[in-house]
Amino acid sequence: MRLQAMAGALSGVMALAMLAVSASMMAQTGGATLLTPADVGKLLPASVYYAGQAAPAQLRNSGGVKFADGHYVLASLVDTSGYSTGVAARYQGYLIAEVPLKIEGKTLAAGAYGIAFLDGGRFLVTDLGGHDVLTAHSASDAAMKRPRPLQVTADPAGGFRLYSGRSYVHFNR
Repeated sequence: MRLQAMAGALSGVMALAMLAVSASMMAQTGGATLLTPADVGKLLPASVYYAGQAAPAQLRNSGGVKFADGHYVLASLVDTSGYSTGVAARYQGYLIAEVPLKIEGKTLAAGAYGIAFLDGGRFLVTDLGGHDVLTAHSASDAAMKRPRPLQVTADPAGGFRLYSGRSYVHFNR
């Protein structure tokens, strides 16, 4: 009986802790929700169009944000094996933004784009025809314990980070 009471109390404490962490994350992201690869897989098509071809999205390497008003930002790496080496170097992933974004302080209109983290700490956004739309500086997060090929996280300073390995760009609305 006493053991059951302790287990019940522990369950209550754990539930409160989970709610506190959730509330902290929601406050930190302005009421937005970070999306897992499973979440993105329900929203993003299995293949995406870019430069005259369709390429499979690597949904296991994806992430995104659902803002408090219901709008989304989705990102996924893509399999660029059917593209020329030059295109594949500038097109590593797909980004869909339902609202305008600020990426490293530069404005990106709502739309669908190709993205790439380039050598020299550069982040490139291209339109679906492969034309440059935005270039920004990317940073490196040496403290990241387990980098993934692509992920979206909350930025401790506000907004979000789009990562490729340890390289990232900050974005917000």
